[in-house]
Parts: sequence; C-alpha cells; structure tokens
Amino acid sequence: MKLQDTAGMLENVRNICLALPEAVELIDGFGHNTFKINGKSFVISGESEKGFSLSFKSDRDTQELLLQKENFFKTPYIGHHGWVSIQNPDREDWDELTDLIQEAYLRAAPKRLVKKWNELHKK
Repeated sequence: MKLQDTAGMLENVRNICLALPEAVELIDGFGHNTFKINGKSFVISGESEKGFSLSFKSDRDTQELLLQKENFFKTPYIGHHGWVSIQNPDREDWDELTDLIQEAYLRAAPKRLVKKWNELHKK
C-alpha cells in the first residue's frame, strides 16, 4: 500500500465527514484520525502495516449484514458496541461507505442535527 493511496483514502474520509454539520476531526491518543460530532466519535481511520483502515459506528442489524460481506469485519475493542471496519476499501466501496458514514454521523449526532438532516434529505 503506497503512502499516497492511504493519504487519498484519508482525504476521501475527511471530505465526507467534514461536509456533515458540526463534525470535527481530531487525532486520538493512538494517532488515529477521529471524526466526532458533539464529542461523540462516529468514524475512526488509521494506518498499519496492512494499510488503511476505516471504522464507523453502526447498529447491530447493519453490523450483522455488513459482516456477511468479505471486506468488512468487527472493529477490535469496540465492535461489541456495533462498530464495523473495512481495510483498504476499493474505489467501488466509496458510495456505500459514504452512506454508512452518514448513518454513523446520525447515530452520534444530537437530535436537533438529526431533525435538520432529515428535513434537508426528506427522510
């Protein structure tokens, strides 16, 4: 995995997350790029010898469905809370990941932002 590939993937995640109202990016104590809303994490990304990884908050039903796909896995340490991860996502994964990141945001966002989001997106 080339450094520019992981940098490009991080840039994709950053563009998706920071387009969401009031979302912020922080570097956590482990050096992971963590995206939060109102102090609650909804996406965590990082790099290892295996390449780029992306983890996001999910509910149990969505987690169960995603774990049936070969490229998703339960996030270590926080997977029991519904978190799901993907390693080195392919180009074709990004449409689905955008939706999953937006869902993760809505799980962590305060009710006023969820209401505003739903009004804007007519859900």
